[in-house]
Amino acid sequence: MTEQKHGIDTATDKANQIWGDLVPVIGFVLIYNALRIINLDNAWINKDSALYWATGGLIVLTIGVIGNKLRHRQPIPPFLIITSCIVGGFGLLGILLQEKSFIYIKPTIQNLFLAAIIFGSMAVGQNVWRVMFRTVFSLPDHAWKQLAIRWGLFFIAMALWNEYLWRTYAPGFEQPLKFAGMLIAPEGSYDFLGMTFGSKDAEDVWANWKLGNMVITFIFGAANVPYTLKHLEEEPAADA
Repeated sequence: MTEQKHGIDTATDKANQIWGDLVPVIGFVLIYNALRIINLDNAWINKDSALYWATGGLIVLTIGVIGNKLRHRQPIPPFLIITSCIVGGFGLLGILLQEKSFIYIKPTIQNLFLAAIIFGSMAVGQNVWRVMFRTVFSLPDHAWKQLAIRWGLFFIAMALWNEYLWRTYAPGFEQPLKFAGMLIAPEGSYDFLGMTFGSKDAEDVWANWKLGNMVITFIFGAANVPYTLKHLEEEPAADA
């Protein structure tokens, strides 16, 4: 009976965590689409500013998720803190400067930063993936290494996927987009690797794909469950 209750509690905690991850994204998509459809057409709230309002909602809801965890004295995953800082930083820059490019590239920076943490830790003989999840799973070192590599490559793939999405569907810029002196995107439409970017005015496709990205992440996580269970040890690591 005790093991059954523990299993139910664990399943409940995981379900709450998934909803905690989803709520800010769902809020972003709902706010964005509502403002695009209603199109109040005033100086502050209109179709063109929908992305800024949706990003603001995403930031507030993310802070709410963290606040709720603190209120219930739940541990806050390190990656949640990292991603929240990136979301808040680039989101606020985009809103305050009224520059959508910061919002477009935010997922790219976020995913590359997570990948850099994973592979950077492995380069110095550590494994940040094990450090973060060793209190949840007890796995041999080779399994932790394999999972870290898989997730590091996944984050890189998601960064490339975001680059493709926003460059394809976001409207072209009136001036070249540069960061730290580097050209990020030319003005207007341009060709690269046989593909044309900046020629579509379909920002909503990129915005609504946030839900699709969450689904992709959940599917990838689920695909790694069999490997994790295969190497699962009986007791958590002693140094957890």
